[in-house]
Amino acid sequence: MRFRFRVYSIFMQRMMGIPSIDWGNYTPVSTIANDYTFPSADYENTAMSTLSTPDLTDAHPEALAVELQFTSFGAIKQFGGPAVTIKCHEDNSLVKACVGEPGGGRVIVVDGGGSLRHALLGDMLAAQAADNGWAGLVINGAVRDVDEIAATAIGVQALGRCPLKTEKLGVGQRDVAIAFGGVRIEPGDYVYADNNGVIVSKQALL
Repeated sequence: MRFRFRVYSIFMQRMMGIPSIDWGNYTPVSTIANDYTFPSADYENTAMSTLSTPDLTDAHPEALAVELQFTSFGAIKQFGGPAVTIKCHEDNSLVKACVGEPGGGRVIVVDGGGSLRHALLGDMLAAQAADNGWAGLVINGAVRDVDEIAATAIGVQALGRCPLKTEKLGVGQRDVAIAFGGVRIEPGDYVYADNNGVIVSKQALL
């Protein structure tokens, strides 16, 4: 997988005029499950911006599409990586704790039960996620501060928007299997998102 990603990266560098990386001196941000090493979030998003979920599903028909109509709110429109899962309802305590950790190019997937009564993400948490190297968030629920999030270098897909904040009671679960939109998502599954939707795969598609 590392070799395939490296070959793809070299190809994209030449196509986009990106300066080559000295892989001999390259230190990965973090090593994710299955021994897959991600480069920096900025480099990953650069490569991701040239692809689309339709292309990925055409090449990998085993990938599943989440059957919900998400809206893209972040400045990064194409993103993907291994999933970190959170299950909560109108309480974003676990989301706040998660974005404060090193992201290493991963994607936070939040099952908020589809509630649009309170926002699970705002501008400060989105900015913190971007600063800590998370590739993006997929939220089965609402966000707020949408104008500020639109200017933040992070991918955000959510069902809608709501100006109200959530409670912070520490209620919820992390790193558990979640399911919404007809798709079961487990920690470490690969999630990819763009303006066409969100797809999930057991294997890395890039």
